Amino acid sequence: MANGVTLGHYLALGAVLFCISVAGIFLNRRNIIVLLMSIELMLLSVNVNFVGFSRYLGDASGQVFVFFILTVAAAEAAIGLAILVTLFRNRRTINVAEIDSMKG
Repeated sequence: MANGVTLGHYLALGAVLFCISVAGIFLNRRNIIVLLMSIELMLLSVNVNFVGFSRYLGDASGQVFVFFILTVAAAEAAIGLAILVTLFRNRRTINVAEIDSMKG
């Protein structure tokens, strides 16, 4: 590795991102936008680990998995935001505690 970035750097960055996302999920249970961003950050941390191992092993299969994960994450974000817009139009709030009932 010519530039000095080792597998440990990738894994440390992935671990930090994962811990931040778990903290975002557990500490902020009121705002659904922050919950969606934390889930996206969790997927990003997995992607960083895949890229790190792919580069360390010299195999491109990890980067192919990243491509599929990013595709699924984009679809999940689009569907999640569409549901969020619909909930806000119907209930006038995005507070998780106030939209926990499923009645129409």
